[in-house]
Amino acid sequence: MPARRDVVDTVLGFARTLRVAGVTASPDRVEAMLAAVAVLDVLDATAVYWSGRLTLCAGPDDLERYDAAFAAYFGGESPRPVPPAAQQRQRTLTTAPLDPGDGEGDGDSPPDLAGQASADEVLRHRDVSELTGAEREQLRRLFALLVPAAPMRLSRRRRPSPHGAVHASRTVRRALHDGGEVTRLLHRRARPRPRRVVLLVDVSGSMSPYADALLRFAHAAVRARPAATEVFTIGTRLTRVTRELRMRDPDKALAASGSAIPDWSGGTRLGEVLKAFLDRWGQRGTARGAVVVVCSDGWERGGTDVLAEQMARLQRLAHAVVWVNPHKGREGYEPLTGGMQAALPSVDHFVAGHSLAAFQELAGVISRA
Repeated sequence: MPARRDVVDTVLGFARTLRVAGVTASPDRVEAMLAAVAVLDVLDATAVYWSGRLTLCAGPDDLERYDAAFAAYFGGESPRPVPPAAQQRQRTLTTAPLDPGDGEGDGDSPPDLAGQASADEVLRHRDVSELTGAEREQLRRLFALLVPAAPMRLSRRRRPSPHGAVHASRTVRRALHDGGEVTRLLHRRARPRPRRVVLLVDVSGSMSPYADALLRFAHAAVRARPAATEVFTIGTRLTRVTRELRMRDPDKALAASGSAIPDWSGGTRLGEVLKAFLDRWGQRGTARGAVVVVCSDGWERGGTDVLAEQMARLQRLAHAVVWVNPHKGREGYEPLTGGMQAALPSVDHFVAGHSLAAFQELAGVISRA
């Protein structure tokens, strides 16, 4: 039987995965699952599945997310629903131990859940350019659970609030209603709204090992905030792929995007393409006050002076500029290419983009920008 520390680490890792998928999985619910698995055979996938479902899910809206997270984290499809009588028996997990003879196996060996969870944790930190086909498929399942949070800004519209500035007109109207005496001050404050996020994804030849992962991150961002996210690909020309990435299925969305991109695995003219973006889209409002994320390794076949000029122009328009370079995650990396040297003075956040863990950190940088 796995050591207690391994079981706790596995459950905590699964709870983190659930939170990324949108399930609250509060600390008290995690404790309830730990209490449940303490009296179960933790190598029994069905027992672990139901103990988590009955303790970590707060309502019907969490069930679908829970099933997807369980399949991705433990590396297999969720167990089939059991009859109502069996469900009732499973509800006693947190209060009474089960007789090991209650469950009947189907003849297959149970998966090593703790080992699979540990493998997934290792996979999160692997460079996506070095993965095998099977590892890429597993990583795609984990990417489907990524839900980037949008950065927020205060709008000009205000709403009633217990705190904030005094709403003079409402306070006076309330006083007139109460006979002319001010008995209570009414307040209002600005309403938070999502800030626009613009992703510029380099699909040139030097970025081809990372283009799939970058577009999957972009798809997750578009699916999370379709009205506040724009995605363009850059290489030798500019291509808007926001509409294609709004498709629900990530594989279909990436296939549609690939068909729309004419310069896939081509050259790189970052300065010229960035100028085209700013002239056609950015200057007209797309980049104004937005968080602009440039995903590129910085290789530039054109003049670096043009890139430096356009990056400075972008920084003046945007709320924040984030540059994602997959090579930054490698030990000993230094931004020595001409393109990176030209761009960095106008960059607010310079981050890695080589692994799922790096993309999760990127999501945090964007949400806090």
